[in-house]
Amino acid sequence: MHKHRQSLLYIIQMTTFQNLNLSAPLLQALKGKGYKTPTPVQEKAIPVILQGRDIFGSARTGTGKTAAFGLPLLDLLENKQKAGRHPRALILAPTRELAEQISESIRTYGKHTRISHTVIYGGVSQKEQVAALRKGKDIIVATPGRLLDLIQQKYLSLHAVEHFILDEADRMLDMGFINDIKKISAMLPDNRQSMMFSATLLPAVKKLAATMLRNPVSVDIEPDTTLDSFTKEQVYHIGRASKAALLQHLVREEGIDRTLVFTRTRRGADKLVKSLAREGIMAQAIHGDKSQNQRQRALNQFKSHKLSMLVATDVASRGIDVSDLSHVINYDMPEQEETYTHRIGRTGRAGKDGIAYSFCSPEEKLLLKGIQRFTGKNIPVGKIPAELPVAEATPMQHFSSRPSGSKQSKGSNGNKQNFKRKNKHSRREVGARMA
Repeated sequence: MHKHRQSLLYIIQMTTFQNLNLSAPLLQALKGKGYKTPTPVQEKAIPVILQGRDIFGSARTGTGKTAAFGLPLLDLLENKQKAGRHPRALILAPTRELAEQISESIRTYGKHTRISHTVIYGGVSQKEQVAALRKGKDIIVATPGRLLDLIQQKYLSLHAVEHFILDEADRMLDMGFINDIKKISAMLPDNRQSMMFSATLLPAVKKLAATMLRNPVSVDIEPDTTLDSFTKEQVYHIGRASKAALLQHLVREEGIDRTLVFTRTRRGADKLVKSLAREGIMAQAIHGDKSQNQRQRALNQFKSHKLSMLVATDVASRGIDVSDLSHVINYDMPEQEETYTHRIGRTGRAGKDGIAYSFCSPEEKLLLKGIQRFTGKNIPVGKIPAELPVAEATPMQHFSSRPSGSKQSKGSNGNKQNFKRKNKHSRREVGARMA
């Protein structure tokens, strides 16, 4: 019995931050935030990073991967003597919102350390960013576009970087940043520690990892088991023209007051916000055509509960980290199956229940089939209110058919190509706007 108690105590101790060999200043910051138990990705990644190993981590949004690399990074830097004013760590993020979120986390966890950091991204004046770099910072959190601009202007050098983190690698590639990533990687010392994190494990992400990481340790937190536990999913088959009316109905009938709505395009997001406003439902849109100040103001209002609904495109949504999000609504079905998992992973966090609704028009049914094949489950169908028309049985002409088989088949690529032809902006152009 005594031996059994010792074994049980050991297991309990291993699930606390105190047993991950983090320094006292970091444990003090975690205690101040009320964090005691690491998430699975934190428990697996932190010891590996503290050993100086390269790491390839896969975990969905909301699993705590920012702390998974942020905490050990701060620990490693705190225990090393700083030499010179050049940055010792670089964290790359695809969007300004995610860069700000990472910066905020580094500030929170490192408040009792001597580590300094700054965040740089496009869409705002570079004056304050240059001033911060001249003071010398240990950690740089950056988007690729502005980082390369400042390097070209000789305001920044990466020759002293010891730790390199590439966050949201899948979104980086989707936004067309592959060449920028290769340029930045080539500027870094060969003997650096490299870490890559991604919400999905697409072949292109694995290929990039193979070129950037040296004998990495893989940490893969399976997303589906977590989603099944806490997120209720439901799909509504409804005509495209009736989607706004269905959203209004759900908001009023279910009293939804904390929701993130996803649209496929920037124009669609703006159009939906105007439609909701006419019905007395206040919402704000976040996308690449909005200025950084506009996007940050909308996000702050949403976080502080002054705004109940945020309408976002997938590109802009990376970095939106909001606690107690009760609902996620796919107003438009996502083009990529993996994106569905990433979207609905924003609700049902930290053991709390969440609800994910998807609006599927007739021309999006093939996308829905692809999602259900990818997740391995059928999404329950919701009942359309009597006053709203059900989805018409119209030909599915907007998206190509996909043959059964692999998750990333030619049919899936055909769907994406059809979408690209309808969208005048390339992924690289969108990425440049966001960075």
